[in-house]
Amino acid sequence: MPDITLSHVTKNYGAGSHAAVEDLNLTIADGEFMCLLGPSGCGKTTTLRMIAGLEHLSGGEIAIGDRVVDSLSAGAFVPPEQRRLGLVFQSYALWPHMTVERNIDFGLRLRKLPEAQRRAKVNDVMEKLRIRDYAQRYPSQLSGGQQQRVALARMLAVNPEILLLDEPLSNLDAALRLEMRAELRRLHEEFRTTIVFVTHDQWEAMTLATTIAVMNGGRLQQVGAPDDIYSRPVNRFVAEFIGNPPINMIALARPAAGGLAARVFGKLPVGDAANIASVGIRPEEIAFAACADAVPLGTLKLESIMPTGGSWILELSLGPERLFHATHMRPTARLGDAVQCFVKPEGLHLFDADGRRVERSETRAPNAAQPTAHDRAALLPA
Repeated sequence: MPDITLSHVTKNYGAGSHAAVEDLNLTIADGEFMCLLGPSGCGKTTTLRMIAGLEHLSGGEIAIGDRVVDSLSAGAFVPPEQRRLGLVFQSYALWPHMTVERNIDFGLRLRKLPEAQRRAKVNDVMEKLRIRDYAQRYPSQLSGGQQQRVALARMLAVNPEILLLDEPLSNLDAALRLEMRAELRRLHEEFRTTIVFVTHDQWEAMTLATTIAVMNGGRLQQVGAPDDIYSRPVNRFVAEFIGNPPINMIALARPAAGGLAARVFGKLPVGDAANIASVGIRPEEIAFAACADAVPLGTLKLESIMPTGGSWILELSLGPERLFHATHMRPTARLGDAVQCFVKPEGLHLFDADGRRVERSETRAPNAAQPTAHDRAALLPA
């Protein structure tokens, strides 16, 4: 199965319009499960449709293996049906006059497979997706979730080299979504099909993908393994988009003495402090017990306890400032209690004024203004 390479891909809808996708460079490796993740309007579905050949490029090039399938400058365009890939639409696109069995069988008939092979493949995929009991029903007799499983089964039956999925689990209930995620992972591991999966659901991306490409405003923000995306976000957008509950973000611009910003700022090396404008702390990184090198956040008030089933989210306050803490241990503190809070240095995510990640080893350029001793003394907690 070939790699998919997008080089400087751009998509505009008319002169003067904002670019739906801008200067996108991305390689999807053979056998990879790639999730295109981002909010609505970020360009992820447009990217998927360009790979499929349903949208023409405004600039750049797309190649599948050694074959250029779309390039405006080279005058090359390979039609969708010749790209040897399968696409599952968010809108299902089932034939309304065909039964479930015939819908799934449709692609195999076009390939002129013998009847015995067709029946075996259709029965196998229907069993795997738990739609065998609906084989003789029509799409109008199915729920949205059942129709979605039929659309997925139709593509899996033909076992394409590349499988493109446009939010295929969006209409399933929570329990079935969980099962389908596990099934997709199993199918990927078994067949090693290259999968490109579009979603705005971060948990879907984190649990399914081998690689995540985060997009925003038509631009690629970060590409990496799920753990890397979560633990080392390259900018504030990625840090704030990934994570539930969201990351706590503390602005360091003119922090009030004694506040959270002052406590964090006072523990940063001078070089780091000169670079950064905000600090992010994941909710699970907050601890109630001190450890070696821990940064003390001070005494915070427990404002609320929100159970989520197997875990709890705690809202903590220091004056008007709020932090959220996530834990899998049942809280022993009560509402209104004062709680000592700490965070390990590696739990601090540092960002500059442009929202870019600052590594702790980085220092500001020599001509940059450094905080004076008076400034730093004013920020230190009493």
